[in-house]
Amino acid sequence: METVVTHGAGLDIHKALIVATVFTPTDTETRSFGTTTDALLALGDWLTAAGVTHVAMEATGVYWKPIYNVLEQYEFQAVLVVNPQQIKGMPGRKTDVQDSQWIASLLKVGVLKGRDIPARPQREPRELVRYRKSLIQAHTSEVNRIQQGLEGANIKLSSLLSDVVGQSGTRILQALADGETDPERLVALVDHRVRADRADLRRALRGLVGAHQQFLLGWPRQHLTFLETEIAALSTAIAQRLANFEDALTRLATIPGVGRRVAETIVAECGTDMQRFPTAAQFVSWAGFSPGQRQSGGHAHTAPVRKGSKTLRTVLVEAGYGAGRTRTYLGAVYHRLAGRRGKQRAAVATGRHILIAAYHILRSPDVVYQDLGANYFDARDQAAVVRRETRRLEALGYRVTIEPLAPAAS
Repeated sequence: METVVTHGAGLDIHKALIVATVFTPTDTETRSFGTTTDALLALGDWLTAAGVTHVAMEATGVYWKPIYNVLEQYEFQAVLVVNPQQIKGMPGRKTDVQDSQWIASLLKVGVLKGRDIPARPQREPRELVRYRKSLIQAHTSEVNRIQQGLEGANIKLSSLLSDVVGQSGTRILQALADGETDPERLVALVDHRVRADRADLRRALRGLVGAHQQFLLGWPRQHLTFLETEIAALSTAIAQRLANFEDALTRLATIPGVGRRVAETIVAECGTDMQRFPTAAQFVSWAGFSPGQRQSGGHAHTAPVRKGSKTLRTVLVEAGYGAGRTRTYLGAVYHRLAGRRGKQRAAVATGRHILIAAYHILRSPDVVYQDLGANYFDARDQAAVVRRETRRLEALGYRVTIEPLAPAAS
């Protein structure tokens, strides 16, 4: 194959060892380095002295991150972090040296394509957003544990309060953890704005709360308070780091189902430079929201969507469910699919539409979201709607005559 890169290096990386193979038009050399900062700087100096212009490494867990952080400070033309599927070696003998040589040979002929690694100013808020997602998931787990503890104590609070850890729920949980079991005193802690009947609340709060149940209710509540404090602090730090993108965040938040947290996640995960994606379809494919392709024997089979950022997928699916509860175009998209494809697939598809809207908003600084309306599909397929509803009425034994309404007088 034709040589595309004349001075390059392939790195086989591990937790404590890096095996690097450098190739030039006249020579090939392999050396081993550690993974400490001093060793990585020595690696960068050696590559620079050899005249290396392109460096390729496998995306191995998180071990590539410190290497990339150091090498991006050097003036290489490209530092590629490659999907392991692209550089899987031939079966047979396998050593670290052979792996680095194999990566170097693939780089030499130009068949490797690196992952899209954003600049450090974008990587930092992305890490904070992903950490916040982990804390929110931990918060949800603690709420579930509290509900399990309440059920174990035969306290049916969740059937009457919409939020067990809200203001009223928190006061009741604290009282239960402190040993209070009198239903009258517990009901007195409920906010007057709660619509639940007080007699129903007294019956729901009469349970069997022992020392074990007190412990199960008290400890998760303390952890919940800690998590809420940490999530608030992270949200403040994320807002500070994304302060330069306030206009984009505001315009993204106009999409139905997209709140401030979802908008911050989209900006942190995808960035704001949409010029690198010629079309919205390519952007959606990069994000992992395009339908997968699986064809065999001339027949197309169902395939899952492609892999992408788990954090982005989670918030977009949540936004898809949220948009499904609105009387908007996105709500119509959700309900159009939910009946025949299921709610989960409908939420994923709605999230894909949200991502397409986000692409156009981020691509142009003057674009804002314009809703097409909840009746968009009915208006577009008016004849089909008339035929479908006519057939349904005729199947019930009615003769149907369709006449358009006269336009209203001006």
